[in-house]
Formats: sequence, structure tokens, C-alpha cells
Amino acid sequence: MAAYFDDLESRSADARAADMAVALPQQIARAQALAGYAHSLSGVDAASVTDAAALAALPVLRKSELGAAQGVAAPFGGFAAAPADGFSHVFQSPGPIYEPGHTGADWWRMGRFLHAAGIGQGDVVQNCFGYHLTPAGHMFESGARAVSATVLPAGTGQTELQVIAGRDVGATAYAGTPDYLKIILEKADEMGVSLGISKAAVGGGALFPSLRSWYADRGIACLQCYATADLGNIAYESDATGGMIVDEGVIVEIVTPGTGDPVAPGEVGEIVVTSLNPNYPLIRFATGDMSAVMEGTSPCGRTNMRIKGWMGRADQTTKIKGMFVRPEQVAALVARHAEVGKARVVASREGEMDVLTVHVESSGGTVDTYASSVIETLKMKGRVEICAPGSLPKDGLVIEDQRSYD
Repeated sequence: MAAYFDDLESRSADARAADMAVALPQQIARAQALAGYAHSLSGVDAASVTDAAALAALPVLRKSELGAAQGVAAPFGGFAAAPADGFSHVFQSPGPIYEPGHTGADWWRMGRFLHAAGIGQGDVVQNCFGYHLTPAGHMFESGARAVSATVLPAGTGQTELQVIAGRDVGATAYAGTPDYLKIILEKADEMGVSLGISKAAVGGGALFPSLRSWYADRGIACLQCYATADLGNIAYESDATGGMIVDEGVIVEIVTPGTGDPVAPGEVGEIVVTSLNPNYPLIRFATGDMSAVMEGTSPCGRTNMRIKGWMGRADQTTKIKGMFVRPEQVAALVARHAEVGKARVVASREGEMDVLTVHVESSGGTVDTYASSVIETLKMKGRVEICAPGSLPKDGLVIEDQRSYD
């Protein structure tokens, strides 16, 4: 397998800056032609936006603004270069937020990550990302096609069938959330089935060091990417340890949350991304995720900027079991029950798995009633603990993440 996916990965700093000076003004001009940017980019001289410093002078676009715009001009709020029937797919993420998608030319740029994970021709990828409404399954399938790998579109759930299918088709690689592969492997052990998976490309949640080591002990090289439904691949790991390499199809800034102003090199801030995708030109899109820039380049030889990976959220929104839980969802849970004064969602880990626990201050009600409301408002199952009114901490948190990322 070639060392790099393409020549873009090993460009010199001068070559990358020269390419940006051409691509960035073109992308700003494309965005200015769209109704969604009619106000925010009005009066901007696109030709002058040739580097990160000039880009930093433009306003930040937040997901809440995107959602509000979609409510007025469905489905894409005037931010996509074509209507819904101009794309091969339309996806819906929680919110709801709608995203466009295309099947051709590795539209989400996931091939670069899969190549870095050692996946290519001759591999059969058991793709355990969902294919329903949200785009993750399609994103990784597109990447697999880009590296000439075969795909088993396994989706989520039905673990016993996952084991049987992986065995029967000879799956050599896994794509999915970090912890689901462990469930499959443990089920295979229980069934006395040997699987041939030796590579894993994961996303949708944090890959904890202990879980990575668990896979390594079983001979599985597990690497993670940082990607979103809106932007596609943003950064990814290679086989060289140390941070995540920024994808060649985006420009990443680390800014002070709430301001859009770049932080000093090495400081932690919010990840803001400008996509160079001509079909969906998101300009300075705030992800809500936190990270920091790492000094130098990766030991693997890829020369683009590195970030330290996911370091929490700029707000209290937290990803649990691969799904975001937002403060407004917790508020909706409380509003369902007159006897509930307050609720607090706690994310923790047990046995390498995410655990969701909802603490409810209530003068009545039952665990079963609240558990049902948790599923309806948070879109996942969780434990419920009822506590006395006034007993939860008064620290402003409605979502507490107790997981260690060290």
C-alpha cells in the first residue's frame, strides 16, 4: 500500500499555503452566491480572503443558525449549492438538521482516513455505522469505495448475526463506533467463532486508551477519526502516535468559544471548520467541540496541521453512545413532568461501554415513567435515579461527563 492517499498529504507548508490562496477565495465566492450567506458575507471581498488570518475576520456560523435557517427554507436553509433533488441523498440528524450527500468521488473524504488505517483493496469492511436517516454508514462506505475495499453494510444491532456475517464473508476490517466492535468480539468468543478482523476505523465517540489497548492485545490496529455529518472528515489518526492530522479538504481554526477569535498556538479552544466542498460550502462552521493545535508535523510524514483530538464541548452538549445529548433535551424531559424540578444527565463508563444515568429531582413519579421519557427525549435508554428535591449540585450543569479521556 502506498504511504499516502495522495500527494496533498505531503505538501510543503509553502505549497499548501499557495493552494489555499487559490481555493479559499473561490469557496467564499461560492458561498456568497447562496441565500444563506446573503447577510453574513455581504460586502466581503472574496478575492482578499486568501489565508487563515483573513478567514478569521469572517463571522462564525453556528449549528443553531443553520437549524433556524432550515426552518425557514427547508431543507438546507440556503447553504447548499443545489436543492434536495440535486443531491443523491438527504440525511436527517438530531435537531432535526438536514444534510446533503453525494455517492460519487468520496464526497465526505473518508478514504483518506481508511487508507491511513491500512484498509484497502483485498479488505472486507464490516460497516457497523447506521444507514438510517443519519449519514455515517454512507460516509464510511464511500471511503471504503475510495480505497477499493469491499463493504459488508452491517449497520447496527443484531450482534449474533454480525458475528455470523463477519465470519461467513471473511471481514478483515471494522468500521463503527469505538465500543461496538468489543461487543461483537465478545459475542464471537461466546459463540466459539473466530473472526479475521485485524483493522478498525472508528468514529462517533471517543476511543479510550484502555479500549484501544484491549483491541491491540487481540491483534487489532484501531484508529479513530473526527468527522461530522455536516463537514465529513475533519481530522484522523495515522499509524504514527500523536494527535490527529487535519484533512486536506477543510481548514481548521481553534478559537475562543463564543467569540470566533483564534486562540494562541497550543491553547484549547473551539474547533471552527471551513469546508472546501463546492456543493456545501460551510464557512467558519462552529462544531462546539474543543481541541488544541499540536506543534510540528506527524512522524508519519503527513505535513498538515495536527490537533490533539476531542477535548470536550464548548457547551454542555455531550456525545454518549455515539449520540449527542443537548441541554434543551434535558429541559424537555423536565417539562414533561410537573413534579420534576430538575434533572441531571451523567455520562460514565463501565466495562469500556458508555453509561447514561439520569438523576431526577422529584416529589413523586416512578423510575419506569421517567425511563420512558428518557427514551423519548434523549433518544436512547438510560438508568434513572430519583432523588429528593434540592439534592442535586447547584453548579449549573445539566449534563456531567465523568469519563476520563487521558
